[in-house]
Amino acid sequence: MSARTKARKRALDVMYEAEVQGTQPTVALMGLEARSDGPLNPYTRTIIEGVATHRERIDELLATYSSGWTLDRMPDVDRNLLRIGTWEILWSDDVPDAVAISEAVDLATSLSTDESPKFVNGLLAAITDIKPHLVL
Repeated sequence: MSARTKARKRALDVMYEAEVQGTQPTVALMGLEARSDGPLNPYTRTIIEGVATHRERIDELLATYSSGWTLDRMPDVDRNLLRIGTWEILWSDDVPDAVAISEAVDLATSLSTDESPKFVNGLLAAITDIKPHLVL
């Protein structure tokens, strides 16, 4: 598993923990850093801070393009994978869109429901398709 894949997984863990605890992901990240034996991959922090910065716009886009699914109805893992993938597609210039989608689908395959990989793939592909027309 690549360092960036591990960083995405760790960011997902932190974001999931924050939702369960009803706190901000940046607060959960500080708690993880305090408990950690060594330094975290800096990309974990980059993802969490990037998603936090753009969370309102990300959630708006996901709600708009997720045909028939509200954010609240989505499994927690899927919702946070979609946030990470959307942030990478729209605001992380060093990650190709196809890589962002592939990484999110792989994590959905290993961590979520049987239907999740197809759902995550379809929604992130839709975000990629509309990317040229978005005002960010």
